[in-house]
Amino acid sequence: MLRKTLAPLILLAGTLPAMASDYDDAMKSYVESQVLSWAESAVVLDAVAAANATHAGLPQAEIDAMDAAWQAEVGSVSTPTIDPVLQGPVADMLRARVEASEGVITEVIVMDAMGMNVVVSHVTSDFWQGDEAKHQETYGRGAGAFHFSDIEFDESSQRYQGQASFTLADPATGEPVGAVTIGIDAESLL
Repeated sequence: MLRKTLAPLILLAGTLPAMASDYDDAMKSYVESQVLSWAESAVVLDAVAAANATHAGLPQAEIDAMDAAWQAEVGSVSTPTIDPVLQGPVADMLRARVEASEGVITEVIVMDAMGMNVVVSHVTSDFWQGDEAKHQETYGRGAGAFHFSDIEFDESSQRYQGQASFTLADPATGEPVGAVTIGIDAESLL
């Protein structure tokens, strides 16, 4: 019942600038205090560096083909494109962080410099995020950049959520290497 009573307020946050700004501030504060320490860890940065080395110079046609293969596999039994991104120790760590957040974090997506999924906590609808604001407004703007999405009803999670995205940078050089998107349950921050 609480969700239904909060729903109109949450929807207003996407349309009223002051409320949206408050929500953006709350998301940024949460990310800075609860997420950055593990999202910028060596294990995540190493996975991004490996993906950058593998995907460097990949033509857009190949990226599009990988994206189409991913999308075709969503919901299928055989998922050879999805499995390497969804399985393994880094993905397990991301899922543990989602679980430890007690419902605040709904998903984690780690992207490389091209905007391709490196590791995810849950299956995403597509593989290539490079054409979306979550990558363009973070990696594309350099180290220290944040992007906050509007609050929307997410059919897969059945929750109102927003996404907080930020650039991942090489700690030695400060150069951007990728980006991370954290899905955040909007009701948990209100």
